[in-house]
Amino acid sequence: MASWRVRRGNEEMERLIDRTINATIVLAVGTFAITKLLTIDQDYWHGWTIFEIVRYAPLHNWTAYEEALKTNPVLAKMVISGVVYSLGDWIAQCFQGKPLFEFDRTRMFRSGLVGFTLHGSLSHYYYQFCEELFPFQDWWVVPAKVAFDQTAWAAAWNSIYYMVLGLLRLESPFSIFSELKATFWPMLTAGWKLWPFAHLVTYGLVPVEQRLLWVDCVELIWVTILSTYSNEKSEARIAEAPAEVKPCLPDISPPEE
Repeated sequence: MASWRVRRGNEEMERLIDRTINATIVLAVGTFAITKLLTIDQDYWHGWTIFEIVRYAPLHNWTAYEEALKTNPVLAKMVISGVVYSLGDWIAQCFQGKPLFEFDRTRMFRSGLVGFTLHGSLSHYYYQFCEELFPFQDWWVVPAKVAFDQTAWAAAWNSIYYMVLGLLRLESPFSIFSELKATFWPMLTAGWKLWPFAHLVTYGLVPVEQRLLWVDCVELIWVTILSTYSNEKSEARIAEAPAEVKPCLPDISPPEE
């Protein structure tokens, strides 16, 4: 019993340390982001009131974003997608039942890495390609772009996201392909409940350079779905592994009193 209590105490200590690290990361990143957004005009603050600082900050942040799109559009979109995919995975983990500060940092980092390295850059070139593929102004162009997006592009990106996450988890190609085959259609059809409506705005109202920002706002919902599909089978397989060897392990449950 004493051994069990020591082990239980060690587990509680590890959980406390893990929560502390996660909370520190969230607070540090959140503080940094809010500070950067609110201090966009710090070189011109002389004589400004708090009201003026808060009033002009959104407009000047938008101006800085548009300038970044002109000077380095791919990097700007990569950063946005990296942030969104990290947040989306965090939301997915909370949706799956994990407490706010007990998220899996490695899993969130993997999702953010895929968003940063692949989604932002590929989407930049995809939206340009889509404009060249449909260089018309007729009424049918927007529905055609939506249909192309939700078939060819959605299938390609969902597969890329799923496969790259599997490789980052060091899973075998056979396992990745098997799980992708099982989840491909559910992932694609799940997107049809959300994206066709969002993309009527994407292709009908939003300029091509601003599309990824709008899409990434909607992505907070979609990445939650994608991440859940991608991780639930992997986590289930990990959870089942101890059950297979459980009879060979010593019983560490607390003795009855």
